[in-house]
Formats: sequence, C-alpha cells, structure tokens
Amino acid sequence: MKRFFLSVLMPMLLVGMSSAFAQEFGTIVRNAGDDGVAAYRIPGLVTSNAGTLVAVYDIRYNNSLDLQEDIDIGVSRSKDGGRTWEPMIIAMDMGCYGGRPQEENGIGDPAILVDRQTGRLFIVAAWTHALPQKSVAWFKVGNGMEPEETAQLMLAYSDDDGLTWSEPRSLTKMIKKPEWYFTFQGPGRGIQMADGTLVFATQYQDEVDRTPHSSIMYSKDHGETWTMGTAAWHHTTEAQVAEIEPGVLMLNMRNDLQTGRVVRITRDLGQTWEDYPSQTLVEPVCMASLLMVPSAENALGRDILLFSNPWHAPRRRIDMTIRASLDYGHTWDDANSIVLDREDCWGYSCLTMIDPETVGILYESSRAHMYFQAIKLKDLIKTLPAD
Repeated sequence: MKRFFLSVLMPMLLVGMSSAFAQEFGTIVRNAGDDGVAAYRIPGLVTSNAGTLVAVYDIRYNNSLDLQEDIDIGVSRSKDGGRTWEPMIIAMDMGCYGGRPQEENGIGDPAILVDRQTGRLFIVAAWTHALPQKSVAWFKVGNGMEPEETAQLMLAYSDDDGLTWSEPRSLTKMIKKPEWYFTFQGPGRGIQMADGTLVFATQYQDEVDRTPHSSIMYSKDHGETWTMGTAAWHHTTEAQVAEIEPGVLMLNMRNDLQTGRVVRITRDLGQTWEDYPSQTLVEPVCMASLLMVPSAENALGRDILLFSNPWHAPRRRIDMTIRASLDYGHTWDDANSIVLDREDCWGYSCLTMIDPETVGILYESSRAHMYFQAIKLKDLIKTLPAD
C-alpha cells in the first residue's frame, strides 16, 4: 500500500452571503496540488450516525484522466458541519496487485452509504487491473469475471465513523453476468430504505454492442450479499437512487443521448421498471445528485426531493444548481433553486442533510476540485404549496 499522506489542512475559503450565490459558507476540501496530487474528482458525501460529514473522492495522482490510471479512493471528514475538514485518509488502494504498477491498478468513481441500523459506512468503487496505462477503461474493459478479464466492483467498510477501512472485497461475481463488460456503481451515494435494505445505483455495458444501462444493486443482510436489478433504461450511465415512498425507488439517470435526464421507478427492487411523469431535468451529460428528505427529517415538515447538477444544456457544465421538488419530482419550480457556481467546472456533485435546517453539497467547482457548501432550506425553498 502506498502514500498514506496526512495532509496539512488548507485554510478555509470563506465566502460571504451575496445575491449571486446564496449560501451559508463555502470551504475548499481538496484542490490540485494538495499532498502532491494532480487532481481530485468524483465526490460522494454522507452524514454518519454520529453527525460526521464523510466525503469520498478519487485521488488522481498523475493527472485528471479517468481509469486506467494511478487512482485511489480518498476520504475527508468534518465534525463541525463542513467548516473544517480533517487530514485526508486513503480508504481504498489496490497497490501493485499481480505485479503490475500502480498505474495499472487504479480504483475510482466511489459511492458511499450509511447503514443507519448498524452505523457501518460502505464505499463501493471500480477497480481496473492490467490494462495498458492511460488507456480508457470504459472502452477497454473486457467481459468475464476475473480481475485479469474485467473490472471489479469493490466494497470496503468502516465501523469507526470513517477513520479506518476494511480491505476491499469484490462483489463482481454476485452482481455481474459473465457476458457483460464494464459493470460498476453509479458514483455519489447509496441509500438505506425504510425497511433496512441497502441500495446503490449501478451501470453496466451489455454483451451486444457495449450499450450502457443503469440499474441498482441491493443488500438485505447489511452488506454481506448483493443482488443486481434489471436494466432501468438504455444508453444511460451514472445514476442516483432515492426512495420516494416506502418500497418505491426512483432512479435518476445520466442520459448519453442528450435528451434530458431519464427518470424511472421500481416497486420490486429493480426487477421491473415503470415510467414516471416528471418535468424534464436539464442534462449537460454529467453526473448529478438526488436526495429524498422525508418530512420528519427536515425543519419545513414537507417531503422534499433535492437534485443538483450543472443546469445547462446541451453539453456545457456551468451553473451548478440545487433544485427542490415538493411533489416527488413531478415538477421542479424555478423559484425553489439556487445557483452556486456559474463558471465552467467538471460538475459532479453529491448532497446530504447536515441537520434538519441545512443541506450540504460537495461538488467539483470552478473554485476547487472538491468544494463544499452549506445551504439553509429556507434559502433554497421560497414557495410552499398550500396544504
């Protein structure tokens, strides 16, 4: 295992309230050059049972390229609602497995989940092994099941609030068909359903022509075993999942056909899928975040569905925005939205509730590779429907 850097915490960049960017505060979590790293990408974020903000991301040592490259999974923690962040922890590192160099054992695109019943944190990430350095894994990963053949979906867990992490284990043989190609998670965060089921969004390339599909995987035994759902849609990739009512999961998917994000629901853990009438969400072909906040868990006492992405089309990633729906995603009122960053950025994001009044977002911004902001719900949601 390599480079267990303990970073020197970068001084916070405090951003005042303004008419341009409505916010509580903003903090640089990670940026180019921190610990000698070229780039940090692909944010995930949860609030642990202890109230700790636990952020995950790619540590891209040499450059900003996707797999295949020298990439590990990093973790940053905040005990004060995102105002300050502890030194970086390396949670997943595949080292020089198989005698191959670090550049041929990258692991990236993390998603994080909290099991509220046990307090355990899970990270899933994609490991690619033995591909030529700097080759694009999306096009080069083969089918089959073994690390020498195909990408592995790896899982690690923490029982001490994200301070230390287990050795990663592969879930590939549980969730992948041998004929599929690249099969891995949707980056960002997973959820726990009302009945305790753990759920991550997933994506895979089929055996016909590598067409990508989005789906989910779930665990009924607190992460010991996992089951893959069927395809929710085609030509979709990075997705996020929310339970909009008990037993009903919404999958919100990146759409490679550039016709707006795809939204579908399942009532049987992804065995079948239904169309869902929803106002079209602008899609610049980018990852986005989705978060369901039940009425009992927020200060407004309303069921709130939150969504964040660069709100611009067709392909330019600008205008990083949080939007709120008060009717389970059927409509998205422009009045209930906040633009956080109007400049070009990589544009990935992840949402969590810090407390009943405040939502936090970790995103790839024009200010820093990993930037955190806290927003009061009362500043985001300006119109409430009549009872």
